[in-house]
Amino acid sequence: MSSETQQPETPPNFWGDMPEEEYYASQGVTTTQSYFETPNGKLFTQGFLPLDKKVKATVYMTHGYGSDTGWLFQKICISFANWGYAVFAADLLGHGRSDGIRCYMGDMDKIAATSLSFFKHERFSEPYKGLPAFLFGESMGGLTTMLMYFQSEPNMWTGLIFSAPLFVIPEAMKPSKVHLFMYGLLFGLADTWAAMPDNKMVGKAIKDPEKLKIIASNPRRYTGKPRVGTMREIARMCQYIQDNFSKVTAPFLTVHGTADGVTCPTSSQLLFEKASSEDKSLKMYEGMYHSLIQGEPDENANLVLKDMRGWIDERVERYGSKKSDD
Repeated sequence: MSSETQQPETPPNFWGDMPEEEYYASQGVTTTQSYFETPNGKLFTQGFLPLDKKVKATVYMTHGYGSDTGWLFQKICISFANWGYAVFAADLLGHGRSDGIRCYMGDMDKIAATSLSFFKHERFSEPYKGLPAFLFGESMGGLTTMLMYFQSEPNMWTGLIFSAPLFVIPEAMKPSKVHLFMYGLLFGLADTWAAMPDNKMVGKAIKDPEKLKIIASNPRRYTGKPRVGTMREIARMCQYIQDNFSKVTAPFLTVHGTADGVTCPTSSQLLFEKASSEDKSLKMYEGMYHSLIQGEPDENANLVLKDMRGWIDERVERYGSKKSDD
């Protein structure tokens, strides 16, 4: 008989072994899970609907680097559904249960367009096409969300919400130009190599130690080193977004913690300063880390959610459905 201590099995969900249908009902939502076929591969998608409220608008959510739409990220989806919103989310290509090389993002335009194809499918489906519609992006999902916005027809989206978006990379997190140059000499052969320095992002993102344990236990979270092509593409796209801030005209809310060590708070500040939107809002949270909703103590996360709810509820009241059929 082995003397080694067996490690406990990871539960299928962050809440433990309770059946999914029972858990979601206890949270006041119903859910759907399905795969969406695209020319670039299958996307794993989820929908969250309020159990006992009329749907007043739709929200399309995108997660961050190495994450997925399950585990703790879905708590954001559940919160919005509780407020009366139909929420749809998709694992990005290369993430979670979607197709693709794990955490390889050599073409972020394609990755954004693939998720956007699912969002548009829901956006213009019969139950929702007459309702206001919002895009939501967290961290690198904020960068991807901005690309989706630029790829969309004018006035398709009633508004945008960004949580600690990645538009400016902190100096400590920037990929080494020497590494990128050396790997570039291999004419793309190294693009998918997981060979870039790992800056231990999770520890810099999560303040609450118990939530850090939960997030670290996500069996679908990418834990390898960043891939060469991913880091090069993120750096390129951050510069592209910065160069095009002035093209943003939709109403938006962007929020950031002042102690964010993963994405620069400057990301939100520059967007707010340079965007052409007439209706734009910026919230900075003193001392908060990167993961404002999933990783902060409950009282901090609830403050952020309260601000988001106030903003989106007001925009639904203000704009109604006047932009939804444009």
